[in-house]
Amino acid sequence: MHPLLNIAVRAARRAASIINRAVLDGSPLEVKSKQVNDFVTQVDRAAEEAIIDVVHKAYPDHAFMAEESGATGGDAEYRWIIDPLDGTTNFIHGFPQYCVSIAVEHRGALAHAVVYDPVKNELFTASKGRGAFLNDRRMRVSKCTRLQGALVGTGFPFKELGRLDLYTRQLRYFMQTTAGVRRAGAAALDLAYVACGRLDAFWELGLSPWDMAAGSLLIQEAGGLVGDLTGEARFMETGDICAATPKIFVAMLEALR
Repeated sequence: MHPLLNIAVRAARRAASIINRAVLDGSPLEVKSKQVNDFVTQVDRAAEEAIIDVVHKAYPDHAFMAEESGATGGDAEYRWIIDPLDGTTNFIHGFPQYCVSIAVEHRGALAHAVVYDPVKNELFTASKGRGAFLNDRRMRVSKCTRLQGALVGTGFPFKELGRLDLYTRQLRYFMQTTAGVRRAGAAALDLAYVACGRLDAFWELGLSPWDMAAGSLLIQEAGGLVGDLTGEARFMETGDICAATPKIFVAMLEALR
């Protein structure tokens, strides 16, 4: 395992221990609203601080883009993109679908990725050019070739309600065309599920870079394709993402347009 990836795994496990401890402790959560339908708890903040602490001790010159604390470290060669608890709303309600997501960029390109599910103890990892793994087992996207048989993941545009009509049309099409649509509420974990073949495709509108960074590299290293709604590699900028097996990626894009 690459040294950077090893640190990322260590940081993700440290954050997960904080999350699991909060679940077992059962103490009331301090829930604050960042904006409509977007929440943060003291667990999010503690998990993020733990990740940054682990990374900073190993690589003090690296920069960060983190969901809760924002961008720090300036224009460094390496940047860590962190979502300490993707699926906070699920976590608040005890719905067991959330994860820790950490990606490492080198000179602006995604180089390493970790998505860790503390509920199932599933560790998804990838390094650029070295493949993707689930708990040390090599993973690949599914062999699905047609939308008609595909299981598709999505996320409701809970913050970008101005595009709800567009999303509703997209959802209606996939409900009529595919084998099923699933919305679990943690985009990073949904993307990891595409990488390991549990989902055949995924799309969502209005995401942030920390929602997509790690999961997108997992999919690419597992043999899948990722883009924005035009198919270009600008999803980190636009916030709109489409990911799928190679055989159905084009069909997904045509439908989304």
